[in-house]
Amino acid sequence: MEGEANGTHHPSCGASEPPYSQELLQSLDLTGRFLFAILTLMTLIANLVFIEEAVYIYRKIPSSKRSIIIWINAAAPVIATTSCVGMWIPRSTMFTDFTAAVFFAIVIHKFLMMMIKECGGQKLLLRRFENDRFKISTGPCCCCCLCLPRVPITRRTLFWLKLGTFQFAFFRPVLMFLSIVLWTNGNYTLYNLSPKGAAIWISCFIGVLTIIALWPVAIMFQQVRTLLICKKIIPKFALYQLIVILNHLQAAIINILAMQRVIPCAPPLSSSARGAYMTHQLLIMEMFLITLISRVVYRRRYDDLEPLECTAKEAGDNKQTPKIIQNGAVSEDGLPRV
Repeated sequence: MEGEANGTHHPSCGASEPPYSQELLQSLDLTGRFLFAILTLMTLIANLVFIEEAVYIYRKIPSSKRSIIIWINAAAPVIATTSCVGMWIPRSTMFTDFTAAVFFAIVIHKFLMMMIKECGGQKLLLRRFENDRFKISTGPCCCCCLCLPRVPITRRTLFWLKLGTFQFAFFRPVLMFLSIVLWTNGNYTLYNLSPKGAAIWISCFIGVLTIIALWPVAIMFQQVRTLLICKKIIPKFALYQLIVILNHLQAAIINILAMQRVIPCAPPLSSSARGAYMTHQLLIMEMFLITLISRVVYRRRYDDLEPLECTAKEAGDNKQTPKIIQNGAVSEDGLPRV
């Protein structure tokens, strides 16, 4: 992009709206066009990998878990796709960001449901942990409140945990619709965070809802991580947390730097538009890598955990059954194996 050094004097630096896609593409040099091609190819590969993984999940995974796992695996490709659209068409940033945010709000709820499903469902989870208690002094809400009491694991507490994630999946689309309505009336501007604008208040409310939604997932993970270690729940949770950080925290930091003009404008992109442009490019690369890693982590047969009665019975039988070695062969109950 030409004129970056003198961007502060360019008319586009004070523009309130991002440029049209034609203006952006015409301003790109050879390196910029090559970067666009590479990032678009990454997005295409991420979607192809997800489609292949979805076919595998559909064929190999039980129907009770199939849709949940596909939803979770789709998070990174969807964010990469919306970022690619926002990169090519800068004026669509608000809509692409809203789409990615709404989709990931649903994924947060799906991840909680996946952990419950992996424990054998709600009934079996309650039986496995009937004498245990939830540790609620965990992030992102109460990680410093170590004095909080542990909560009994009951149907009621599970209901509140599921409600905590469901509220975000419900209210995020509602707030997106409200933002679009206010935007059409000129009351909502994505980069206007003044107290008189609606964006700052909606963003703060979304921030509170996000923290409330992430808390139940962390509580459940702390409880089941030992039980589900054989199902790779720790790397799955790490990938989920990484998407949260990159899609929310990273984007927020870059947007704040852009609005404070720490990130200089580069005609035809203003500082705010350039911040969104950089966020989209970073997200495409990051979600591409997460898609490839998710394929490795989730590509396995998902068998249900053994019932408690069978596990206890097998453990008792193994403990009580004597084993005798005869001529190098192991026999049980004193009878040689044939």
